[in-house]
Amino acid sequence: MHRRSILRFVACLTACLTVAAPCARAQSGHVLRLSTTTSTENSGLLGYLLPAFEAQSGLKVNVISVGTGKALELGKNGDVDVTLVHARKLEDKFVAEGWGIDRHDVMYNDFIIAGPVADPAGVKGSHDVIAAFRKIAAANVKFISRGDNSGTDVMEKGYWQQAGTKPAGANYVSAGLGMGEVLNMAAEMGAYTLTDRATYGAYKAKTGLAILVEGDKRMFNPYGIIAVNPAKHQGINYQGATALIGWITSPAGQAKIASFKPEGEQLFFPSAK
Repeated sequence: MHRRSILRFVACLTACLTVAAPCARAQSGHVLRLSTTTSTENSGLLGYLLPAFEAQSGLKVNVISVGTGKALELGKNGDVDVTLVHARKLEDKFVAEGWGIDRHDVMYNDFIIAGPVADPAGVKGSHDVIAAFRKIAAANVKFISRGDNSGTDVMEKGYWQQAGTKPAGANYVSAGLGMGEVLNMAAEMGAYTLTDRATYGAYKAKTGLAILVEGDKRMFNPYGIIAVNPAKHQGINYQGATALIGWITSPAGQAKIASFKPEGEQLFFPSAK
């Protein structure tokens, strides 16, 4: 009797697993894993865009918001299905090495230098980012760096390289944090930082930091979306990635990006071709 009970239990468990396995696979097909930069999350853009895509596609998008370097690394490891980032050299390398496919331009915004209203380095009103960086380095002021291999961090390091200098010693703080946290640090320490305009806009009221340098063409900040190559990893939701790429670069998706205007200001500009 005991043996028959065990056999019935095993048979029942096997039947349940047989039914559950395809259900689990089907459920996973309805989830799309997106790695992206802190700027798209902190600015509120994704919270504005994704519900419309989810309603149309039936997909649930799980967002991992990190710096561009980490976002691409997640794609490389097969931990996400698609990535939305802003560091063209790193993006091109990701695709050239075969980790990503189907890269498309999505939108752009720009970088600014934000800092204390008092502006002790005297850079306010400049439209030359390199000259402004030199003045910040020469002044006895603090500069907060992302220090996280994000798109912003890569751009900032390039500016210091072009400037041929950077703040000395304790005046240069490598935070290893996201943009919102860095803006909060800059406000607390009376420091300067390089930020994308969108995240600055989301944190402006909280930090009280001022826009001091803007308008240099070298501060242009384009974003691209890339599907993770399904040939590199099993379980990549390539169909879902393709659906998101198609939607965000479509006239409807591009119009949705253009209509994102917190406090009446457009923060991202569509650029899909």
